[in-house]
Amino acid sequence: MSATNRDPSVTSEPEPVDEPTSNLHSLSRAVLARKSEYVRPHRIRIKVGTWNVAGCPGTDKDLASWFVDGKGVEPHLDAKLARMNLSDSNGTIEINREENTASEGAKVGADSEVQEGPSSSDKPTEGAKEEPNVRLLASDKIGLYVLGLQEIVNLNIVTQTFYSDPDAIAKWQAALEAALPKGYTLVASEQLVGLLLLIYASPEVAETISNESTVSVGTGIYGLLGYWGNKGAISSRILLGETTRLVFTNCHLASGHDQASLDRRCWDYNRIMSQTKFTPINSGGIIQDEGEKLGDEDFAFWLGDLNFRLDGLPGEDIRRILMLHSRGEYDLSKKHTGEIFSDDGVIVLRNNEDDDGTNTPGMISREASFDKDSNDENTELPDPDDFVPDPHDDPASLQATLDSLLPHDQLKRMIKERKAFHEGWREGPITFLPTYKYDVGTVGLFDSSEKQRAPSWCDRILFRTRTDVSQYEKKCQDEIEAKKKDEEMKKMGIDKAADDESVLFDYDPATDSSSNNPAYDDSTYDYDEYDEAGDTIEQVVTKEGYVDKIKLDIYTSHQRIMSSDHKPIVAMFTLDYDAVVPELKAKVHAEVARELDRVENEGRPGITVLVDGKSSDKNVADASEGVDFGEIGFLRKETRSLTIANTGGVPAKFGFIENPAIQDDATKRPTWLEFKFVPSQVSDDDETHNTLGDEITLEPGETVSAVIEAHVHDLAHVRALNKQTAQLEDVLILRVTDGRDHFIPIRATWIPTCFGRSLEELIRVPRGGGIRALVEKRQKGGSIPYTLEVHKSSPSELFQLTEAVATLAERVIADENMLEETKVPRDQPGWPFDSGSQQATNADTHDRLREAIIEALEEDKPVLETIGADMPATKRLEAMSEVLLLFLRSMPDGIITTALWAKIEQSLPNIGAGNTPSEAEDIKAAILDILATAPYYNISFVFLMSMLTRVANELVSLNKEEFEALRKTGSGASLGKRSLSFRRSTGRGSTIDLAAIQRRLAWEKKTAEIFGVAICRAPTSSNARERKATEDKMRGVVEVFLRQDRP
Repeated sequence: MSATNRDPSVTSEPEPVDEPTSNLHSLSRAVLARKSEYVRPHRIRIKVGTWNVAGCPGTDKDLASWFVDGKGVEPHLDAKLARMNLSDSNGTIEINREENTASEGAKVGADSEVQEGPSSSDKPTEGAKEEPNVRLLASDKIGLYVLGLQEIVNLNIVTQTFYSDPDAIAKWQAALEAALPKGYTLVASEQLVGLLLLIYASPEVAETISNESTVSVGTGIYGLLGYWGNKGAISSRILLGETTRLVFTNCHLASGHDQASLDRRCWDYNRIMSQTKFTPINSGGIIQDEGEKLGDEDFAFWLGDLNFRLDGLPGEDIRRILMLHSRGEYDLSKKHTGEIFSDDGVIVLRNNEDDDGTNTPGMISREASFDKDSNDENTELPDPDDFVPDPHDDPASLQATLDSLLPHDQLKRMIKERKAFHEGWREGPITFLPTYKYDVGTVGLFDSSEKQRAPSWCDRILFRTRTDVSQYEKKCQDEIEAKKKDEEMKKMGIDKAADDESVLFDYDPATDSSSNNPAYDDSTYDYDEYDEAGDTIEQVVTKEGYVDKIKLDIYTSHQRIMSSDHKPIVAMFTLDYDAVVPELKAKVHAEVARELDRVENEGRPGITVLVDGKSSDKNVADASEGVDFGEIGFLRKETRSLTIANTGGVPAKFGFIENPAIQDDATKRPTWLEFKFVPSQVSDDDETHNTLGDEITLEPGETVSAVIEAHVHDLAHVRALNKQTAQLEDVLILRVTDGRDHFIPIRATWIPTCFGRSLEELIRVPRGGGIRALVEKRQKGGSIPYTLEVHKSSPSELFQLTEAVATLAERVIADENMLEETKVPRDQPGWPFDSGSQQATNADTHDRLREAIIEALEEDKPVLETIGADMPATKRLEAMSEVLLLFLRSMPDGIITTALWAKIEQSLPNIGAGNTPSEAEDIKAAILDILATAPYYNISFVFLMSMLTRVANELVSLNKEEFEALRKTGSGASLGKRSLSFRRSTGRGSTIDLAAIQRRLAWEKKTAEIFGVAICRAPTSSNARERKATEDKMRGVVEVFLRQDRP
């Protein structure tokens, strides 16, 4: 790929940049507006080749010679090459002026792109027929090689019409890559049964190619899976230099000479046009909404075996006329000797046996088209009368014969009738022999089989530009408007008013129905001279607004390639286009990004977030460094505050949002952080009363505080932290509307706790120091291994809590007897264990009391000494009871494990129902027998039941008669509706308070409900009724142990 001296041809005006916004589209638009700064002109050569190999073996071995090396052309059988001078070839023809040279020819300068002389590898072997040193431009002077092959597999084999053969692709790729110069890169490779499209680019061009998209469309026989791929097309779209869209389509249309086959070819073409759709273009990270189709490109090239034939002429006549030309016998003014000429005359490839048994040499005339002796610049110019006349005007020339055949070409007729290839498609001048059908192994012998198919230009290379498509669409629109205008004039009755006056100006040859000028839609052939595409350079305005130029340099066949019954053809194009220079674009991109950032930041809200120091010295730090809460334990609350200031020039609206990572997480993550906004200048006592909303708006210069509270309270979270499967880390996101988000890392260090651990772990904690001493001794956290020594028969934490609760219950009764202000809420069932029955108190005081109890348990200190005696006994009892239940609920295995519960449920299916005293005793014995199989759990259960009995006898005590009456009623029995103040005499000087018995029964039931669920572990049912039945059984296990004799 080479750069030229022409200026970048950008036609579009600089695009106005919209108001800057922080998105990729605005940046891309701004960069595009400065495209003239990073776009430079480039030029490449594109070589397009097509060949129907007819499934013949060995065709891959000829690929290098004709497609890459440019050999196999026969100038004397191409009317254009025969008369082309070296200077007229534009560097596309390479000719050796000295015959039979053994030395390697010197290369001419790169500007001319012409090299002389054969390489050493091109020298003919002894005894072999030497080929003339005339070949097309090849090697590394080509920027893009585009090869379309047809029938690379035998289409007569049924299975090969369904599937692609990877071995076939590999064979042809290997053949082409072996011939290409070093460094060429595969851009596209696609097979559709017998079709194969290969695109290779030079190293300089390959790095500028993007957005490659290749699509296959089958048009063969219709079956259950759609249209088969034995016929169809492969299309590949590439974006060259980020500016120019190129599309290459390799096709194989329906075969056959009859009208039905012709109609099918037109149908094939239209299906390919309508069904081909490429992936959307990705330009600078912006993807188009819809994919592009054929017609959206800047330059399109259609190649392949189109299978269009010659109509209206006998095949035998065509073969005879062309054979006369190939033998040099068509021009009778030239004497034909009938002898076999040397290389300067004809090429004899083999003798062909005629029908009469005689052998006729198959010869190809090669009239000299270059004066080999006129290299000297001082050579005298020939006389003008000696110049060869224009072959179009010479009735005896090959070109004149071709001109007489081309009007019968079906493709030209279909274009004229607008049935196929009429949307702007063009073709270079056809100056070469028909490409089909030849006897394999011959240069110019047409089909000599029984079918004797008429020669035809089946293999074609068409092209069109965006301008061609636009002109066709404009022409169609003009016709529609003209037709509408004619209809309007007819309605007005003035369509024939000016016939006489404007007859000379309104004459349209296309509407003249005389016999000498057939109508436009008439199927009669138009035998006027074939209108070929010239060699002029065409300017094209691309979709991106650049002005590119394309020129067809050569369009010919390689007549000397004989391994197939088709001749390969090539077309070579020179493309001048404006391409992006990546280095220059990167520089512009950086400048635009900086400018957009500057402009955008001036109009965006901006805030500054600082972390206030924990101590009174008010040390502050940038919030981006994070907030460290230090050590945090179970149910210990820690707070930190942030100061948020609006440091921008516009009002700022912001608020905390949920972390997207948490939203996307399938498992629900525990919440251990809470945050709220408070005024900047507010005392600690007023914080809760002046909490602001979830979203704050600050004017420039204003500030606000945000309080972040860390509080680990979820028991599942506690267990995960103890096991070290979770960490106290998170990220708070402060979302600023129309501004940038602020990410505030949060971290804390977990203090291992005795809560959330199993009974098997807790009995292995050594005495003195508790769980904290053990972790410090082991120098690591995590679960406590069951391999450690057992130090206790029951967790010391459970023993301390049960003893403290029983002791405080006795203290509460003593205070009630001595202090008037102390009242035991006996009318509240389940007190002090039921949280709903606890007396109102200051929340902060209660939390501090609970934290002190938990810390004493973790350090194995006496809990009663920790909480002090200045607190009312009722408050201390409530706090101690809450911690006890929390401890029991946090144990993963409970006191009655899942395995023990399964045994109890199996042995005592009716537990929880009303039981007689004797039945209750049997139930207790059965439960203790089952628990005896797990001694540590049994001891813990006994500790707990003993404590509950003591608390019940203290808080809801009964006298001996009342207690005896209660025992006789049985568990859960009803005493009937009685007045709470009614007392009945026993006749022995004592009375029974039925209300007291009722209170005792209610207390026992409520307490059993609370502790049953807290200590038992059973499978959880999703059915509410089954879940309620299980909870009733758990209550029954505890309730039978609350009915004991007083000591």
